[in-house]
Amino acid sequence: MTDHLRPTLRALLPRLLPALAIAACASQAAASTLNQNVSWTIDRAGTTSKYRVVAYGDSIFAGYNTSVTNAAKYAAPTVQAEYLSALWNADIESVRRTKSGAIASDVYQNKIVAEKSYMQASNTRVVAFEMCGNDGLQARTNYKGQSGTCNDAVLTTAVNNCKANVSAAMDFINANAYAGTKLKIVANLHYPGYAADNTQSKCTDAATGATVKLQDKFLPAIAKMNYWMCEYARQKGFQCVDNFAQYMGADYDSNGDGKIDSEALRYVAGDTEASYVTRIATTLRSTIRDANTHFVSASSSFDYIQSDDTHPTFSGSSVNAGLLGGTTGSGAPRYTSFVGGKNPIWNQYGHERMGWSLSTYNPATP
Repeated sequence: MTDHLRPTLRALLPRLLPALAIAACASQAAASTLNQNVSWTIDRAGTTSKYRVVAYGDSIFAGYNTSVTNAAKYAAPTVQAEYLSALWNADIESVRRTKSGAIASDVYQNKIVAEKSYMQASNTRVVAFEMCGNDGLQARTNYKGQSGTCNDAVLTTAVNNCKANVSAAMDFINANAYAGTKLKIVANLHYPGYAADNTQSKCTDAATGATVKLQDKFLPAIAKMNYWMCEYARQKGFQCVDNFAQYMGADYDSNGDGKIDSEALRYVAGDTEASYVTRIATTLRSTIRDANTHFVSASSSFDYIQSDDTHPTFSGSSVNAGLLGGTTGSGAPRYTSFVGGKNPIWNQYGHERMGWSLSTYNPATP
C-alpha cells in the first residue's frame, strides 16, 4: 500500500465499517445505520413551477437495494412525485432524507427533527414519513434467538416505541412543516419474511411450556404498530397508506367474502385496536400471503420483495446514496400520463405499488 493512500483510508474507515455491517445483514435488523439521501426532480417538459415532496424514513423510503453505495432512483416517494408532476403539470422535487437500519426514534430525532429545514421550504407541498420497521426486525431477531421461556416483552417494547415516535413525528411535522403543505402522510409496514416465519420458536411459552409459531407472535405485533400509525394519522390530520394491505393481500377476492383481499385488510376509520388486530390476525388470516408472491389475479403474481426477503422491489436504475454520498439530479418523467390514475407497472413492483398508494392522496392542485 502506498503511503499517500493511508490517510484517505483512515478517514473512510469510520464510515466504511458500519456500512459493511449493514451489507452483512441485509435484513437491516442490526443496529448499524447508513444515511441514504437523494434529491431527484421530475423535470416535466414545458413547465416552470417546481414543488417539493419531502420523505423521511429508513431503508424503505431510501429505496435500499442491498448496496451501501446506491439506492433505487424510483423509490416510492419519487414514484409519487411522478404522479404529482402529471396531476399538477409541474416539476416535482422528491427529497428523500433517510437512514437505512434506523429504528423509529432515530428516524424521528435525526431525520425529521434534525433535518426539519427540508420540509420548511416554501415550495413544500407534501411531507411523508415511515418508520418502525427496524424496531420490529430487531425484536423479531431477538425473539428468534431466545431459548428457555419466551420473553414477549421485546415485542411489546417495539410496539410501544413505534407508537410513541409515530405520534411525536406527526406532532412535530404539524408544528414545523411549511404552512402551505397540502398533504401529510404516513406509510405503515408490510410483513417481510411472513412465509419464513411459518415455523416454531426455540423458546417455550410460559403458560403451556410448548414452542410457539413465530407468525402467531409477530403478526399481532405488526398489526398493532400498523393500527396506531393509521389511527394517529386519523387523529392528527395525516393520511395513512396501508402498505400491509397493499402488499399482503391479493387484488382479487380469494375467500369469496365479496371483498378484494387488499381492500378487506385495510385499516378502517373507527376500528378499535382490538377489532383491527382480530380482523388481521384471525378473521382474514387465511387471505394473507407473503409479498414475494403478490397475486394481482387468481392466475398472475409479481414479486414485491427483493432477494434479502425484506426490501421492496423496484423498476429502473439506481443512484448514489450511502457510503459515497447522496445524489441531486433531475430527469424527464418515465410516464407523462396515467390511465385511471395508474402507470403501466403500478402493481408489478413493491416500490411502484407503494408510490401509487401514496399518490391516491395527492391534492388536486398545489
